[in-house]
Amino acid sequence: MFTQEERTTAQDSEICCAYFDAKLWDNVQHHWEGKLFLKDSIPEFLHIPLPGTYAKAIGRMWKLAENAGAAPGPNEFLLLAHDPSPFKAELFMYITQEIPGAKIERLSGAFFTKVFEASYGEVPQCLRKTDEYLAANSMVSKKYYINFPYCPKCAKKYGHNYVVVFAQVEPI
Repeated sequence: MFTQEERTTAQDSEICCAYFDAKLWDNVQHHWEGKLFLKDSIPEFLHIPLPGTYAKAIGRMWKLAENAGAAPGPNEFLLLAHDPSPFKAELFMYITQEIPGAKIERLSGAFFTKVFEASYGEVPQCLRKTDEYLAANSMVSKKYYINFPYCPKCAKKYGHNYVVVFAQVEPI
């Protein structure tokens, strides 16, 4: 997904997020069979995370994965968010192996990804556009997960603010 040069350049300029190549993820279907994710949740108010909770949860998850030897490399890092209600978000961090005693979720199925240059507040429009694309291609989403490849600092440095919609799909 990322070249060594891109990763080194990012590290040298104090960018914490690896370079994201949107072309590798836009309009792509992935098939997962029991892909391992560490699961956590955070409180939200009307789909907006309460201050500091998102970063704390990611730090907590990363530390647990790293201490267990299950942390992915920089080119494999994947964090998905799903909002089952306006007051709770579920976070899923890809891990490379089981972590005893941790909340683990295995995701299986077909996942279609669509990339948008958008902000957090534009996620509802991204979901609507994804629904339109899926319907035009005889698919429907059972569930949505959202990925933000860059933190705010890296989005500014790279000059892109991406939202990646992961739609768990099935044929119509």
